[in-house]
Amino acid sequence: MLVPPWLEPLLKTSFFTVCRTHGDAARSECNMYCLDCNGDAFCFYCRSSRHKDHQVIQIRRSSYHDVVRVAEIQKVLDISGVQTYVINSARVLFLNERPQPKSGKGVAHICEICGRSLLDPFRFCSLGCKLVGIKRNIGDASFTLDAKNEALGMERREGISRRESSVPSREEEEELREGSQQDLYPPTPPPPPSNARRRKGIPHRAPFGS
Repeated sequence: MLVPPWLEPLLKTSFFTVCRTHGDAARSECNMYCLDCNGDAFCFYCRSSRHKDHQVIQIRRSSYHDVVRVAEIQKVLDISGVQTYVINSARVLFLNERPQPKSGKGVAHICEICGRSLLDPFRFCSLGCKLVGIKRNIGDASFTLDAKNEALGMERREGISRRESSVPSREEEEELREGSQQDLYPPTPPPPPSNARRRKGIPHRAPFGS
């Protein structure tokens, strides 16, 4: 099975609507998805009451597009070939294709499905485009985690420092922005200051002979 049964419903789900049950609560946005139930999006309080022991991933938003943290999704999905970005110190990837004007000349890397320009030599810009690539049988793309991929995923997870999973505030999500080269690579430290020339000491003349 190249594609898990919950992936296509996830990509078609509308997130960040107000929960019908907990609409008056502070964390009432539906930004979570249960991989076991394979249903609609739900809020923080629904998770506590209905999905306590289920596999749940949290969806976040960047520039009005849905993203998921790499540290969460790579546990259940092979995301190789999909462009990732660093947003607010967390590595994420986009769920679906994002509209973009036609790429200009000189673009080194583009998505094999939608032609979107990419920062790095990846094949797809999002999970949605990788899904289309698998259906078209392009290359050897797959979402299946085998034993080797699970071992690699464990190494990646150990190398990624992340905060405890929590539901961010609306203001926090609005501050998310798409990663740039400055986000992806640490800044080059400034060169150390050059040592100033030491001033020679005052010359001492030999004493006059008597």
